[in-house]
Amino acid sequence: MQNIKKDDNVIVISGKSKGSTGKVLEVIVETNKVIVEGVNMVTKHVKVGQTARGTKTGGIETMEAPIHVSNVALVDPKSKKPTRVGFRTETITKNGEKKTVRVRFAKKSGEKI
Repeated sequence: MQNIKKDDNVIVISGKSKGSTGKVLEVIVETNKVIVEGVNMVTKHVKVGQTARGTKTGGIETMEAPIHVSNVALVDPKSKKPTRVGFRTETITKNGEKKTVRVRFAKKSGEKI
């Protein structure tokens, strides 16, 4: 199980976009990087005819660049501050069957994510 997953709210803790928050759009597991919505924006020059993000017109395009996962922290759902992620096992009873599952929780508040 990963610490940071898609659709998590994260805050950037270092780098040029420090302090900005956003939703994780994509997690790149091979390089340990994440793409966060509206964070680490870069400009890309696109030639006419190239299909970058579905456009066929040329020009300068701004897009999100990947950030290393160590430079972002999960936002605590209670206090809205950066927190670390912990794992614990919980027993869930569903339709009379007991099942143990691994659950992520915020270390600051102890709340389930």
